[in-house]
Amino acid sequence: MLSVEINHEQGDFSLDAVFECGAGVTALFGRSGAGKSSLVNAIAGLIRPRKGHVVFDGETLFDSAHGIHVRAGKRRFGYVFQEGRLFPHFTVQQNLVYSHWFDRALYSASDFAHVVELLGIGELLQRRPAQLSGGEKQRVAIGRALLAKPRLLLLDEPLASLDAERKHEILRYLRLLRDETRIPMIYVSHAVEEVLELADQVVLLASGRVVASGSVEAVMGRPDLRPSSGVFEGGAVIETHVIGIDLEDGLATLGFDGGTLTVGNFDAQAGERVRVRIRAREVSIALVPPQQISIQNILRGRIAAIDEARSGRVTVMIAVGAAMLRSGITRRSARQLALVPGMDVYALIKAISLDRHSG
Repeated sequence: MLSVEINHEQGDFSLDAVFECGAGVTALFGRSGAGKSSLVNAIAGLIRPRKGHVVFDGETLFDSAHGIHVRAGKRRFGYVFQEGRLFPHFTVQQNLVYSHWFDRALYSASDFAHVVELLGIGELLQRRPAQLSGGEKQRVAIGRALLAKPRLLLLDEPLASLDAERKHEILRYLRLLRDETRIPMIYVSHAVEEVLELADQVVLLASGRVVASGSVEAVMGRPDLRPSSGVFEGGAVIETHVIGIDLEDGLATLGFDGGTLTVGNFDAQAGERVRVRIRAREVSIALVPPQQISIQNILRGRIAAIDEARSGRVTVMIAVGAAMLRSGITRRSARQLALVPGMDVYALIKAISLDRHSG
């Protein structure tokens, strides 16, 4: 368990953040300048906040009231930066075992072999950083952090400098890392896709303040938070699992307690857990089951609430099983359909509009 309460000022910027998180991957999420990097640096011990505390697994690492500030090297946290920060004059193997030069008790041949295999860097061991691609550098940086046997792994936008192909590559390795090592992680990002792919919980930051924290499904689905974050649309995030794959048509069927969803462009395997993001603007509403239409997903649900929005729009919350879909429609459409809470309706969603992310 990590408990953070930090008040810090840096120039004109003020950071005032309070949150707690447990095992798994916690994403610090928000637009650029929200205070994510300052917050993770305070957790790491790289900056000393003006006031507050940082407690990890019952150990106080920082407490301004009692004058406690455990320096970064003693916290046993691994840190992966945006650009990797490998030593250019060392080989990959020397970079990986750098921490062992200071504490030989950390070295384990079996751990080294496991990390090298996990990250697929066996062929890179004798190369120097200048001979590596951006994705390869980040894998080595992650391996170096892991081999220091951290209690907590901090990743500050590790994909920010990579192209789309390299991002996909590193995300795959990070999922393996999450599932195999069980090391708790703090993952800093302003990209919705990365958060949905990796995180178990989210701490949403805006202007140096925590405006929401909780599960990915709860935080990323809240339309009222869009003005604070400015980086994602309102909608719903649903946990599903793959129950069927149609290779001929390139489609997959996902199951959840509200029914099934058909999605396109799919590369998961049967039984795999998948997180689906459904944007409010991609959900249409019908009062009766439509006939002879191209839309693949027709889900029966019940209107839970209707929220008025600006510019003549409304957001209709539709309960489908335990999931809460959101449909963004015009006020005129809501009036013409005479929509009211408690009404049974059908949510219509195109298969090609859904965002899928391995859970």
